[in-house]
Amino acid sequence: MPRSQPTARQRRLGTELRKMRDAAGVTARRAAELIGTNPIQMSQVEAGKAGISEARLRYMASQYACFDTALLDALVAMAGERGKGWWEEYRGLLAHGALDLAELEHHATHMRMLQASYVPGLLQTETYIRALMAYAVPPLPPQHLDALVSFRVRRREVLSQDSAIAFSALIHESVLRTRVADRKVAREQLAFILEQSERPNVTVRVIPFDVDGFGGAGNSMLYVGGPVPQLDTAQIDAMHGSFWMDAESELTRYRALLDKAEASSLAVGASRDFIHRIAQEI
Repeated sequence: MPRSQPTARQRRLGTELRKMRDAAGVTARRAAELIGTNPIQMSQVEAGKAGISEARLRYMASQYACFDTALLDALVAMAGERGKGWWEEYRGLLAHGALDLAELEHHATHMRMLQASYVPGLLQTETYIRALMAYAVPPLPPQHLDALVSFRVRRREVLSQDSAIAFSALIHESVLRTRVADRKVAREQLAFILEQSERPNVTVRVIPFDVDGFGGAGNSMLYVGGPVPQLDTAQIDAMHGSFWMDAESELTRYRALLDKAEASSLAVGASRDFIHRIAQEI
């Protein structure tokens, strides 16, 4: 029975298998024959709607002349995932995109973020989150609002667990000065950013208003590292949804944009002093 709503990670596995097949110049019909299935089943596998065994995946890769062991092992690991992450508790309550983001963060090897609109989700306090979500039009039902808040708070655990990944956040000064609620919430939020920045795996740098040459305020983004570079993902939020990019040309572009933004930011120590000063001014 095909999956009615494959996750972004399941779709990504299918996409990578299709890329591998296309690079080898093998048709979908021929690929189906190689693993003893039919074209419809093959199409479902490449769309993330059906799973694939390790034996079949490795055999296909050998027929595609794929000799990238690291990539193949990463794809096999993706195909073999059977457990359900904590985010599954929210399935049916929250949008699929939110759950996909939590899963992406869970499997990340590192993350880089540029934010010129809001405090990065992984650095938000509960009161900041609630104020942000309460701004929605039409207003969210209380139960749904509570679920969104608890979900985002739980996402922060990826930065504090034993195998915590490296997280680098570039935050524009406008984000730090915007009060989504009141002064008390704003001060608590700035204090929390400073607290989290003391973690050895978390780096926070500020892009001040008066820096020259920064034209990237409209480029808020998240860049998530995969187990191999080919499985990196760039994620962009927009008013009408979230967009995920995984083509190498797109990933190269977003890495370059992050590098340019970082060049406009203050050093880590200077950024901490800058945040302290804003907290005193609010």
